[in-house]
Amino acid sequence: MDILKTKADMQAWSADKKRQGKTISFVPTMGYLHKGHVSLLDIGRPLSDELVLSIFVNPTQFSPDEDLDAYPSNTANDLDLAQKAGVTAVFLPDKSQMYGPDYQTHVFLDHLPQYLCGRSRPVHFGGVATVVTKLFNIVMPDVAIFGKKDFQQLAIIRQMVKDLDFNIRIIGGEIIREEDGLAMSSRNAYLTTAQRASAVCLSRAISLLKQRVAQGVRSVPDLVREMETFILSFDHTRVDYIEVCHPRTLEPVEIIQAETLVALAVQVGKSRLIDNALIGPS
Repeated sequence: MDILKTKADMQAWSADKKRQGKTISFVPTMGYLHKGHVSLLDIGRPLSDELVLSIFVNPTQFSPDEDLDAYPSNTANDLDLAQKAGVTAVFLPDKSQMYGPDYQTHVFLDHLPQYLCGRSRPVHFGGVATVVTKLFNIVMPDVAIFGKKDFQQLAIIRQMVKDLDFNIRIIGGEIIREEDGLAMSSRNAYLTTAQRASAVCLSRAISLLKQRVAQGVRSVPDLVREMETFILSFDHTRVDYIEVCHPRTLEPVEIIQAETLVALAVQVGKSRLIDNALIGPS
C-alpha cells in the first residue's frame, strides 16, 4: 500500500496507473475510519484495478464555531484498516498541500445546499464541493463511493459531477448501523455513556415515522411533530431539523404521496448527528 502525501505524487501515481490501462476506485474520507468507511472500501475494491483512500480533514467545510480542531483522528488505525481492506494507495495531504497561501477558487451549487444541513451550516457544502472537485482532479478516479448517511452530500456530489462533466461514476453506500440502530459516525466518539444511550433517538424516530405512515398518516407536519416530541423525550437532545422532502430536489413536501426522504439532524450533547431513510406511502 502506497502512502502519498503530496498532490504531485498522487497525480503521478494515478497517471502511471492510467498509462497501464488500470482503473481506479476512490473513497474520500476525513479519517477516523469505522465500519461504515470500510463498507465503502468493500464496494469500491471489486469495481476497479486500484483502490484509493484519501484522509483529509477539510477546513473549508467547517464554520468557525464548529468542531474542526476537535475532530477525532487516529491515522495509524486508519492505515491499518485501509491495508486490511485492500487499499492500494492512501492520499494523506495536509492543509498546505490542498490550500496554498493564495488560494482563491471555490465551487458552489445554487439549490441543493439550501436545504437540510445547509440551512444551519451555510459554508459546509461549498467546502465539500470544492475539496471533492480538487480530489477528483488529483486522484483521477473512474468510480467514487460516498455513504448515504450524508444523503445531501451524495446528492450534491452527483449534481456537481453531472454539471461539471466529470467522467466519474458515483455510487452511494448504504448506512451502516450499530446493533441498536445508531448510524455509525466519527462524531459518535464525542458521546458520553448517557449521551450514547440517547443517540438512538434518531433511528427510532425514523422507525416511528415509518410505523405511522404504514398506519395511514400522510400529513408531514403531523408526522414531524410526533418525531420531534419523541426525540425531545430523550435526555441531552436538541433538534436541528426534521425534514420530509423529495429525494432528488430535497424540496419539502406536505403530504407523503410517493417515495420520500426523511432526514434529520439532532444535537446530542456536543455531537451533531444525522440520519435519514427513504419511505413510501405503502
